[in-house]
Amino acid sequence: MKRAAAILVILVSLAVTPAYAYWIWTPKTGKWTNPKTSAKPSPREQFDFAKGFYELKNYPEAKAEFKKVLKYYPKSFEASESQYYLGLIEEEQDNLYEAYLAYQKVIDKYPFSERIQEIIEREYKLGEKFMEGQRRKALGVALPVENPAIEIFNKVIENSTYGPLAAAAQYKLGLVLKGLLRYYEAEEAFNKVISNYPGSEWVEAAKFQIAACRAAVSRSPDYDQWATQEAKEKFEEFVQEHPDAVLSREAEKNIARLREKEAEASFNIGRFYEKQKEAAAARIYYQRVMDDYPESRWAVKALERLQIMEKKK
Repeated sequence: MKRAAAILVILVSLAVTPAYAYWIWTPKTGKWTNPKTSAKPSPREQFDFAKGFYELKNYPEAKAEFKKVLKYYPKSFEASESQYYLGLIEEEQDNLYEAYLAYQKVIDKYPFSERIQEIIEREYKLGEKFMEGQRRKALGVALPVENPAIEIFNKVIENSTYGPLAAAAQYKLGLVLKGLLRYYEAEEAFNKVISNYPGSEWVEAAKFQIAACRAAVSRSPDYDQWATQEAKEKFEEFVQEHPDAVLSREAEKNIARLREKEAEASFNIGRFYEKQKEAAAARIYYQRVMDDYPESRWAVKALERLQIMEKKK
């Protein structure tokens, strides 16, 4: 009987000892606490404890401890700081989209944080990184959006409508959309640069990009001649307003390409009428090519067709 009781005591001890190895008796509260899940007595102590792991680059422990500040002291100053440091950790681990989400939570939950402007700048730089084609460090993990730069630049604009980075974010949003061949959305974004930030340094470039979007649409399979004409007019307007700008030289090249395209369109219409035995209409379009676009290669072709038609009379 005594032997059985002794065995029972040993078994209970074995069962209880491992469990209590992770628990500590706290006289102040009169309770057992688990250091792995409990927080320090004050938000400052808990934050400093977490920051110690951060400074040692022990990011898993730092994240766990910063999250305790958010859980146990959500309305404290240290909570906003902890959320900011969670963003820093994600960024330093090259988890760029997660970093953006963490930073944005500071703005959404702690709008009076002294970090707001710094966070907007960090978000803007993250947008630029995604704009350059960077993706998550972990391979095989799909991003939740087509290109996070779109979401991030929109948020920078929203967070700081007329702040120092708003105009730049609006312009670069247009560039991202243009790069994704979403030309109509891109043009809308560039137009907002002009209308919302008329005094910004990005207005000149935005006007050029609007013309470039029109030119891109004119190259699509379902374009109409008006798209080419509108693009050419936008480039001509840009050159007229900014004759000394570096982009004006590129605009002039685009104008030449668009004029070549217009000449080709008129020549093709002439060929259509010629094949339909409508000689008078064909001659009008061939002559238009020669008169309006004498520098184009289509002017030579139009002259050749006119000469052939004369011989057939």
